[in-house]
Amino acid sequence: MADRGIVAVFGSMNMDLSVACERMPRAGETVGGSGFITNAGGKGANQAVAAARMGARTCMIGAVGRDTFGDALVAGLQDAGVGVEFVALRDDVETGTATIIRCEGDNRIVLSPGANHALAGADVACALRRLVAHELDGDTSEIAPAAGSVFIAQGECDLAATAEALVCARELGFYTVFNPAPACELPAEVWPAVDLVCPNETECQVLTGILPTDDVSCVAALNALLDKGAGAAVITLGGAGSVTLGDGGELLRMPALSSTVVDTTAAGDTFIGALAAARLGGLPLFECMAAGARASAVTVSRLGAQQSIPTRAEVEHWFG
Repeated sequence: MADRGIVAVFGSMNMDLSVACERMPRAGETVGGSGFITNAGGKGANQAVAAARMGARTCMIGAVGRDTFGDALVAGLQDAGVGVEFVALRDDVETGTATIIRCEGDNRIVLSPGANHALAGADVACALRRLVAHELDGDTSEIAPAAGSVFIAQGECDLAATAEALVCARELGFYTVFNPAPACELPAEVWPAVDLVCPNETECQVLTGILPTDDVSCVAALNALLDKGAGAAVITLGGAGSVTLGDGGELLRMPALSSTVVDTTAAGDTFIGALAAARLGGLPLFECMAAGARASAVTVSRLGAQQSIPTRAEVEHWFG
């Protein structure tokens, strides 16, 4: 299966409702806004779209309500080339939403999870086994490891389901990527099933108690993440790029690439999706981080979530 690898994403699917304002409202205050948009989002769906647009064969595992937002989200994934066979349509719960306030290039988000908490770990494990079996042309007599494939999970779905999914994916042979966003702690016994953990600086502080602001604190934070049992760690630092540790424990910095910042909504998700696509291509971790930096630099120059995520051709054109 190594030559037919796939990026499988278990995660959230949200309809983003976004509005801009000159400053954030205070408690009880109403301020004027402009530029209202609706846009397909959710960290899981964003990461799946990013991987697919980077050229990776990608499959989404998730759930939406049987409503207008859900229909639009599924259609958007299909348009981006993401497989939706394992996206459940639920009658008992509404599609998840994210209400986003944009202000001076920054954003604040309120999530209503809806169907994103509808799937149990057993549902995701079943989807992963079916996916691997399908990759073997339907021969389920002996399900081979998903060698070369990548599994991504985040923190916007049920945490117990996410933990079970990571363990199952690791057992099936996927390279597992955990993006603890929003910040969430896995059970101790699950961490060894995480090949790569990738938080941003604030999520890292919640998980480790260390805010990575300089070389010393970055090294300490990365080591603290590894001490949990993860195989590798990358911390994204916004405009300061991203960091990881080399084979000798030395700090490796990937700088952010120059870009005019319009909207940071999907920057981190683009980074992870592009990183996963590069991993699928067999690149080492630091080069995967470079792929993520290039793609996210294009994303932040555009407005919106999924609509801002570039294709591989657009990234190559942008950087020559």
